[in-house]
Amino acid sequence: MNKLQLNTLVFTTMFFGMVIFPFINANAAESPNTFNRLFIPPSERNTTLESDGIHDPAVSGLKLLQQPATAFKPLVSTTGGNNVDWVKSQKKGLINPLYDHTDPDKKAMAMDLSIVIEVKASMPDVRFPHQEHTVILDCSNCHDAIFKPLKGSNPMSMAEIMLGQKCGVCHGSIAFPVTECRRCHSVDKAKKTNKKK
Repeated sequence: MNKLQLNTLVFTTMFFGMVIFPFINANAAESPNTFNRLFIPPSERNTTLESDGIHDPAVSGLKLLQQPATAFKPLVSTTGGNNVDWVKSQKKGLINPLYDHTDPDKKAMAMDLSIVIEVKASMPDVRFPHQEHTVILDCSNCHDAIFKPLKGSNPMSMAEIMLGQKCGVCHGSIAFPVTECRRCHSVDKAKKTNKKK
């Protein structure tokens, strides 16, 4: 690296440190996330159906539905997403997902399979547990519209996920948000490398 390149690098680093980062931090203190629907402030989670921005308050049938605060109260709570730990609630028998609205006796076809998604960055790899997902959801919820069931066919980025695509279709709206990084990024690269030796 020559002296000009070094000076440019030093200037750029100082510029970001003095100008850009304080601006980002000031905005972060004001509003932790102005672009991402997955980072809803706790005070705005589980609002009434009339004010959630999803349901049409003019529809008369809305009053037939339970409000989130009432529906979620008996379930296992957590700090992320909509404050419900759906997996623990299902394991305790507090929820019993209906897999086919025309056949209440139809049971889930749970799949006891975990796949590891390699991450190119320094974060640990992602372990995707089919068991926890397929006990609550039918495979058709994800395959093939969101994920193709073929290794290497689903490139994804955190930006996509945070914008409500791929895993972000559920995580951040009803499932725990992507701010709980280690719940997905749980496979230590060093341990995986040692096992191969």
